[in-house]
Amino acid sequence: MDGNGRWAKKRLLPRAMGHKKGVEAVRNLVRSLRENPVEALTLYAFSTENWGRPADEIADLTALMKHFIRNDLDEIAEAGVKLKIVGDYSVFDDEAVELIDGALARTAGNDKVTLAIALNYGAQAEIVRAARAAAAEGEITEEAIARHLDTAGMPPLDLLIRTSGEVRLSNFLLWQAAYAELYFTDVLWPDFSPAHFREALDHFSGRERRYGGR
Repeated sequence: MDGNGRWAKKRLLPRAMGHKKGVEAVRNLVRSLRENPVEALTLYAFSTENWGRPADEIADLTALMKHFIRNDLDEIAEAGVKLKIVGDYSVFDDEAVELIDGALARTAGNDKVTLAIALNYGAQAEIVRAARAAAAEGEITEEAIARHLDTAGMPPLDLLIRTSGEVRLSNFLLWQAAYAELYFTDVLWPDFSPAHFREALDHFSGRERRYGGR
């Protein structure tokens, strides 16, 4: 989810307003999952590199995360959505950790769709952790590493969407994206609507996936 800052800058607004609008885009996208044939959706909310941002911006992002959980958890739970965290969220403040723990526990039994939120996540660090865990058990194989990834238990990644015109993966799901289809759009995240999501899914459905076989 990229482009919150640029969305705000284009409108001469503070970056915090871009992040707030970005949360609205998340809310609308999650609601649209009821009509779209998606098993799981992973949103890159906060990377390990984001700690280098100004303290007030990090505080705004954390506050928005707490607000989203408090105000949207009922709707998410009732819709049958199972929440999952990718990354190490224990580094956030105690209140945030408590809210996340509660949200995970409340939705643990849901099975209609999995909504994974990447918090304090970096794919390179994830692969290192998984390789170390695999080595501790014995032989390092692709299967052993996959079992220890943060996304273990989730379906394979089919489609990776990057908004805002940037054409790179930015340390997101590098292992999982080995055979994923990539979709890049110039739309800034706050403007990314369920219609844009549907367009990406339609584009994906028209691709022929060969996995190197021919």
